[in-house]
Amino acid sequence: MYRISEEIAALGKRRIEGYPVEGFVWGSGPTNPALMLVGEAPGENELETGIPFTGRAGKELMASLQSVGLSREDVYITSAVRSRPYKWGTKKKRNGEIIERKYNRAPTKKEIIAHAPILDAEIRDVRPPLIVTLGNIGLQRLIGPQAKVTELHGVLMETPVLRWNEEEGCFKETAEVYHIFPTFHPASVFYNPSVRALKDDDWRRLKDLLGDIR
Repeated sequence: MYRISEEIAALGKRRIEGYPVEGFVWGSGPTNPALMLVGEAPGENELETGIPFTGRAGKELMASLQSVGLSREDVYITSAVRSRPYKWGTKKKRNGEIIERKYNRAPTKKEIIAHAPILDAEIRDVRPPLIVTLGNIGLQRLIGPQAKVTELHGVLMETPVLRWNEEEGCFKETAEVYHIFPTFHPASVFYNPSVRALKDDDWRRLKDLLGDIR
């Protein structure tokens, strides 16, 4: 199993101090995975379990992996941010009491930059034969803010990826070229059921591509 160094993890934790995030969930997977999955950030479920992609979204993702003949143990799972971004909101309990609680939210650009060295290290060390991005956050972190999953899903790209350059204070393209396959975030099917057919088509296409890439 691969795990980023304690030094890189500590650097990421220091860089994200002061932002409304909590906890830290490590990336998970073998040293030589069939592919790398890049999502957004851990949510409440992941923070409780310490495992990427658990809960409903995790079950949806495991079903997609199974459809291409893979399991959690075959892939490396990570995300643009490794701490849970949250926002405060209110919830009405059954007895009518209104309570404040934390809700998941998408990470901000500054939070993504704070944890950029972590994903950079994972890609550098794992050297995945294929990177599958799940949703816009993971896709844009790797190839730029102009990328949209609605336009690029299901398309295999050979492209440099973005790596954070601390000296210049910006993302720079790598010299290396990677295989990137964008698809929808597994949770998207719960909010927009029409996405399911598109997502399932992407995974069928991915199944055909896996043999060629390996």
